[in-house]
Amino acid sequence: MADANRVRIIGGAWRSRLVSFPSRGDLRPTPDRVRETLFNWLGQDLTGKTCLDLFAGSGALGFEAASRGARRVVLVERNAQTVRALGASRDALQATAVELKRADALIFLRDDADVYDVVFVDPPFKAGLWPRIAPLLPRRLAPDALVYYESGDRPDLAPDWVVHRQGQAGQVQYQLLKRAPNFPEAGPT
Repeated sequence: MADANRVRIIGGAWRSRLVSFPSRGDLRPTPDRVRETLFNWLGQDLTGKTCLDLFAGSGALGFEAASRGARRVVLVERNAQTVRALGASRDALQATAVELKRADALIFLRDDADVYDVVFVDPPFKAGLWPRIAPLLPRRLAPDALVYYESGDRPDLAPDWVVHRQGQAGQVQYQLLKRAPNFPEAGPT
């Protein structure tokens, strides 16, 4: 890929391996420092976990999860060129636990029937999608699931969400969210 950018996987089995992605103005991989903090929060070993990477983009979050032993990682991306790049990275890493879904994230969440232990939500910052994504998430969450949300601003959270951890790096606001204890956890409806 002549116009490709690269991001380095920072931990796990594929530590220091590079993932390539196309140049796109709205594609901004999660910075290394933020990914390091996130995976410290999640625990370095995700063995047996199922993960969903909405708005996959470079795939950095999903490939990090797979590198750290996640049993299944679903990458959702709607841009065809980006999906091809994700496929090339998956093949180069021989990442058999990684599944690619070319789809709009909101439609995928609405139609998907699976549940996940960790969901990465990193939409284009200016899209303001949290109010549309948040109501779709609970049906996709396993008990004790965590949702990572990255944006330019902290989202307004409904009372059914609590911030488990949060941080900031430059213009990037990020938080690890959980369902509030008094709200139903998960499962397909």
